[in-house]
Amino acid sequence: MSVPVSGIAQEAQQFSIPSPILVIDQDRLYAESQAGSALLLGLEAEAQALAEENQRIEQELIAEELELTELRQSTPPEDFRLLADDFDEKVQRIRAEQDEKARALTNARDAAQSGFFQEVTGVILEIVREKGALVVLDRRDVFLSAERIDITNEAIRRINDAQSGSE
Repeated sequence: MSVPVSGIAQEAQQFSIPSPILVIDQDRLYAESQAGSALLLGLEAEAQALAEENQRIEQELIAEELELTELRQSTPPEDFRLLADDFDEKVQRIRAEQDEKARALTNARDAAQSGFFQEVTGVILEIVREKGALVVLDRRDVFLSAERIDITNEAIRRINDAQSGSE
């Protein structure tokens, strides 16, 4: 006999025993809380600026390459080889610089997210204590759970309340 997944979830919700396990959607917590969404907006703006810079550089390099191609006809081969080598070096240098900027942005994103979760740990701990839980799992790691053990909405509300109270 197989029990539908929704039936299991409904049965689990009927129990009024406090759960030692809670779940939280970390992505939603980060994206939907005021503090997390502000961080994300800033990081998205930086990523957009980098993308625009990359596009501008690409257009400049395409134009420069076209000029170089036109010079090929009228430039002695040795001189042209030097110009082409200089252009290749420039392209490699720019690529390395832009890759480093992208890595720095990724590191900043990781650091911002880590800092956010360190800041909100106290709020999560408070909820855990109130509910008498022993562990909080990320919702992505849970196959099935009763909705009542998901503390994401409550955590977002409390984080936003704390943020509003500190301004």
